[in-house]
Amino acid sequence: MANPDASVDRGLLSVGQVAELLNLHPTTIYQKVTEGGIPHTRIGRAVRFDRRQIDDWLDRRAVKENPLTEIVISHDVSLEAFDKQFLRGGSTVGNKTSRYWNYGIGGVFSRTTAGGHDRWYLQYKDESGKWRQEVVSHALTRAEAVVALQAKVREVFEQVHHVKPRTKRIGFAEYSKMYLDDYAKVNKRSWRTDVSAMKILDRYFGRLSLAEIGGHRLEQYKNWRLGNYPVTKTTVNRDMALLRRMLSLAVEWGYLDETQMPKFRFYPEKDNLKERILTQEEEQRLLAVCPPRLTSMIIVALNTGMRLGEILGLRWNQVDLASGRIRVERTKSGRIRYVDMNEVLIAEFRRLREGRGRSEFVFTSPITGQPFVDAGSAWATALRRAGIKGLRFHDLRHTFATRLIEHGVNLITVKDLLGHSSVEITQRYTHPNDSLKKAAVAALVPTAPADESLLNIYDGKSAPDEKKPLSDLRSMN
Repeated sequence: MANPDASVDRGLLSVGQVAELLNLHPTTIYQKVTEGGIPHTRIGRAVRFDRRQIDDWLDRRAVKENPLTEIVISHDVSLEAFDKQFLRGGSTVGNKTSRYWNYGIGGVFSRTTAGGHDRWYLQYKDESGKWRQEVVSHALTRAEAVVALQAKVREVFEQVHHVKPRTKRIGFAEYSKMYLDDYAKVNKRSWRTDVSAMKILDRYFGRLSLAEIGGHRLEQYKNWRLGNYPVTKTTVNRDMALLRRMLSLAVEWGYLDETQMPKFRFYPEKDNLKERILTQEEEQRLLAVCPPRLTSMIIVALNTGMRLGEILGLRWNQVDLASGRIRVERTKSGRIRYVDMNEVLIAEFRRLREGRGRSEFVFTSPITGQPFVDAGSAWATALRRAGIKGLRFHDLRHTFATRLIEHGVNLITVKDLLGHSSVEITQRYTHPNDSLKKAAVAALVPTAPADESLLNIYDGKSAPDEKKPLSDLRSMN
């Protein structure tokens, strides 16, 4: 397997390193890569940069960023020419440890650190007209500091005068490919889901530009999606969420004006949730026909509420049998959570550990020795043999939450065990069954009423006389 840090050993920089060097957001670096505006190389899906090429690129564009230098761009764009044109007084001021260059629109100055290195700063007027000083952490030369000064002055000018940069017109088909290659595949673990959804989105929006995707067009798409494909409104909502993220990035990348961002309306999902909980009787039938590895996965799911992806990616170094805890790392939110194990689960993990071999993963194929990718065919076969219909593996997570609620566990604890960010999300996973509802209503019946007449009311033997005075009715309570 290739070393992921091999590019660093060869002197290449990552996107994050270049973003820090240039004092830019990583997304901006990806945009420049897509536009061909910055020298780079690709190693598989990774984007890397040669430091020497970046330095040369900075030198070539050192003065071009300043709108005040447009008159000299066609002639001489050297830093010396820029100094001659705009440097006030034609020279610098300062002392042995500090030097200042005043360009009228602002200035740059350097201070020599104790280690003998120059640290560069900007001086400019902010939106209120006050002078500000700001360090340029990425600047190694005065040319780079001048570029940063030009960019800062232009930013302040646009904010004061409400100047918006012109957006670049781009078609949805072209932008969807850019989104997948430069964002989804680099930043999202679930990028393959986006690839599948994009095929449908491209089919509908492919001939449009991003600016043509308005609120009415989105409503038309929702109707078209429901009418032409056997999908639920929840699936349409996932399409809308993907579209919203794409267009938000388009605004950030300069392909869509903020005022052109449409308003997204989602279908309510609370009433569409499938209340499918595995019963105790179904659990026994299912476990009786499952192969050993699938049986263990089901036991883990029912006793931890872990997602299938979290279970399949579980490593032995995440399972601490001594403390009885599991460290769940491959979570949907990206945040690590801990799940305590009960006696059933501890015994199951001890049995699995005896025959684990050398694999670092808990669940591996006995044929290939590699971790399972999914439980698709084995799960479907087990359901068919057990005679169970309409049950997804994810429903085991619902079952875990519902059983906890039935045993009196509070929602906050269930939320933490499931790794949810809010109680509202947890409530969608908890479905009290009919027997629990009946028990709740039965709890309202008094077991020892203080007044015999009240018991008669519950027995249906008598009812309050409408003609009795109010004082007599009160005596019944």
